[in-house]
Amino acid sequence: MRRLYISIVFAVLGSLFIISWGLDALVEEHADYEDSSDIVIYKKLIEGISQQLNLIPHNQLSNEVKKFSQYYQIDISLEQASNVALPESLSVQLSQTGGLLLASESNPYLLRKLNAHPDALIEIHLPTDPIESQNVDIILTSILYLGVCSIIILWLFPLTRRLFILTSVAEKIGEGNLELRVSSSKYSYIRSFENSFNQMAAKIEKLVNDNQILARSLSHDIRTPMSCLRFGVEAALDAKSFEKKDIYINRMEAELTRMEDMTSAFLEYAGMERKAFNLKKETVDINDFLQNVTDELQSLAQQYNIALIYHKTSKPITALIDEYWCQRAIQNLVGNAVQYASKSVYINITSNSNLLTINIEDDGKGIPENKLNVIFDPFVKLDTNRSRENGHFGLGLAICAKVMDWHQGKIVAKNSTQHGGASFSLSFPLKK
Repeated sequence: MRRLYISIVFAVLGSLFIISWGLDALVEEHADYEDSSDIVIYKKLIEGISQQLNLIPHNQLSNEVKKFSQYYQIDISLEQASNVALPESLSVQLSQTGGLLLASESNPYLLRKLNAHPDALIEIHLPTDPIESQNVDIILTSILYLGVCSIIILWLFPLTRRLFILTSVAEKIGEGNLELRVSSSKYSYIRSFENSFNQMAAKIEKLVNDNQILARSLSHDIRTPMSCLRFGVEAALDAKSFEKKDIYINRMEAELTRMEDMTSAFLEYAGMERKAFNLKKETVDINDFLQNVTDELQSLAQQYNIALIYHKTSKPITALIDEYWCQRAIQNLVGNAVQYASKSVYINITSNSNLLTINIEDDGKGIPENKLNVIFDPFVKLDTNRSRENGHFGLGLAICAKVMDWHQGKIVAKNSTQHGGASFSLSFPLKK
């Protein structure tokens, strides 16, 4: 919003400066025109009167001034030079031809020093047309306000246009077109607000899509255990011996356990968006963090006879992360790598001034190229041997993607060129 505030200030100040400069030029031109006509006459008149007054004695000045006032029908008077305080640059003009033109709150007037009487000044008040002056002031004021309003309207046009686009896109998103976004413009005053709006729209679209996938998957997968339960109930009711009844009841209990596990996993994933507001980000030493994760997973690696190798960096690296969720994400990735690796799983870190990347690679069979773009979608399982009956619901990589999104990071899957298996990279921005 800083750009908006700055543009408002420049628009208002710029409009006032430009219009005031134009009006000053107009008034100055008008003043120059008056100076070349009526005021010139009065300057010649005061010059002639001052020459006449220089020829008479000082004690007769007052009477002569009254005579001139009555004769010429003008407001003329005498002033003491000591009563008029002027800077030196203006005092010099009192002795020059035509005198000094000044202005009071009521009207302009001319002052001229009498060379024969240095302590006396002659003052002529110039007549003004109050109605004409008032009309000019009204016109100039109207021009000022209309000019400022016009410039502000021109400044507001791109802002109102961007707000109209935002409103239109918001209405269409509300109607169900979740893929719409506000197009970027380098001339927009509210670019940060538009980017935030687009991020919000993207999260809403992803949330709705996830919920739809969750609903479809849950409704599909719950049918099989429900059918098994119904069959078990009917079989138990028809069984003649207690031994068979116990067998069917034990099967139903196993199905209920699987349904409970599946429902818990689905509900946990559905509720993860709320957990994004309760992250506890702390500055963590990444070397120590990854070493702890590696130590915890060594027992799993030994079960599969896999070497779990972690390469520490020579320099300490810290990052602002939620340790619990990042640990869970990395455990998911390393656990998958251990189960798919042939002999080894490798963990290493690369970093620069802006980005920290954690790489997890194995020497297994890798990931089919046509599946690399979908493996982070929820409920996607590439290995058909990992059934939901065994507690595998296809949510591990989807959770990793969410965790990285919470940290404004990115997770990328590819096939390792060095080891031949799968390669996952988790990139965290390093904020200064």
